[in-house]
Amino acid sequence: METTGPFLLSGIGWRIPASLIEIRFTRSSGPGGQNVNKVETAVELRFDLGQAPLHPNHAARMAKKAGDRLTLEGIVVLRAERFRSQERNREDALARLQAMLDETQKPPRPRIATKPTKAARERRLASKAGRSQIKAGRGRVRDE
Repeated sequence: METTGPFLLSGIGWRIPASLIEIRFTRSSGPGGQNVNKVETAVELRFDLGQAPLHPNHAARMAKKAGDRLTLEGIVVLRAERFRSQERNREDALARLQAMLDETQKPPRPRIATKPTKAARERRLASKAGRSQIKAGRGRVRDE
């Protein structure tokens, strides 16, 4: 992945400048012995979605895909700590951001409304009638 140029990530119809991506290194959790306590191998990638030169529809899909990884300021935060080396975690975070951007590039396929078949409607009504009979049988028992 080329990181020396002005654009860090690119895809069909979009390019992300390096200035919109901030990478911080922190201490990782999990296995690794003393290495975990001494070396900052985890990567926190912060991507400013609000400033990104993306089509508004693409940005909206990206915001929805990011979910709770999106801050109120419009920054997508990804944390990568799968690997024990800083460089591999950095590549992992960038690859995950690239995958998210690629995935949200295409609009979702529109849903085609369909009607239930006549047999499906009849099965549904039959099951409702059966449930009704079961619940009616749960009533109070009278002595006659």
